[in-house]
Amino acid sequence: MPGDELMKDVPTDLIFRLPPSFDTVEEERRHRKERLTAALRLFGKFGFEEGVAGHITARDPELTDHFWVNPFGMSFKHIKVSDLILVNHEGKVVHGRYPVNEAAFAIHSQVHQARPDVVAAAHSHSTHGRALSALGQKLEPITQDVCAFYQDHGLFDDYTGVVTDLEEGKRIAAALGDTKAVILRNHGLLTVGSTVDAAAWWFITMERSCQVQLLAKAAGTVVPIEPENAELTHRQIGNDIVGWVNYQPLYDQITREQPDLFD
Repeated sequence: MPGDELMKDVPTDLIFRLPPSFDTVEEERRHRKERLTAALRLFGKFGFEEGVAGHITARDPELTDHFWVNPFGMSFKHIKVSDLILVNHEGKVVHGRYPVNEAAFAIHSQVHQARPDVVAAAHSHSTHGRALSALGQKLEPITQDVCAFYQDHGLFDDYTGVVTDLEEGKRIAAALGDTKAVILRNHGLLTVGSTVDAAAWWFITMERSCQVQLLAKAAGTVVPIEPENAELTHRQIGNDIVGWVNYQPLYDQITREQPDLFD
C-alpha cells in the first residue's frame, strides 16, 4: 500500500491518523460528502473561485458511475453537505435540488470514467494556476514541495473555449493520463486523488507551487533540483497517503471555523 514506508517507523502508541475504513456504504458516502464540502469551503477561503467556475467531484462509493459535486452557481463559501448534488453518467441530477455545471460534467465524467482509481477530482480557475497555464508551461523541480508533481503531471496544450463537449473532456483525461494533475493551457489546474483529501491537497499545493515558480523566475535564474533528488523527493512526498496526511490540518481548521458545513 502506498505510504507503508511512511508508517514503518511510527511508534504504535502514538496517535497518527490514516484514511478510515467503513462498515457500510452509507457511512462511506457521508464521509466523502463531508470531505467534499469541507474542500469546497477551503477553496472558497483561499480565493480559488471565479464566478460560477470551479468544481470538485467525489465518486459515489456504491453507484460508481455517479459523482457528487457542488451545484452550479453556488458560492464555495456557502455550500453545505445538504446542497451537494449527485450526477449520473448521462449528466442528469438524480439527487439534489440544483442544476449541474455543464463543464463540471463534461470534464469530470470523463476523468472518472478513464481513471477507476480516482475517487475525487478538483478543478478551479485559481489565480496562479491560470497564470502558469497561460505560459503553456509545466511545473519545474525548483522546491521540495513541487517535487510531489515531478514527472507526475501533464499539460493539456490546447484551448478551444469553455469545455461543454464530452470529447473535450476525453482529451483532458488523456492529457492527465495516469498522473495526479494536469495543467489546462489558458484555463487552470485539475488534480485527482484516491481520496477527496488527497485531490484537494494536490490542488492547493499545486496552486502554491505555480505561485512560487512565477515569483522565482521573475526574480532571477532558478536553481533546479537534480533529477535523482527530485525523483527521490517525489517518492517521499508524492503519494496519496502523504497528500491525505498533509490535508488533515486544513480539514480540522475549516470544520472548526465553519461547522455549519455539515448541515
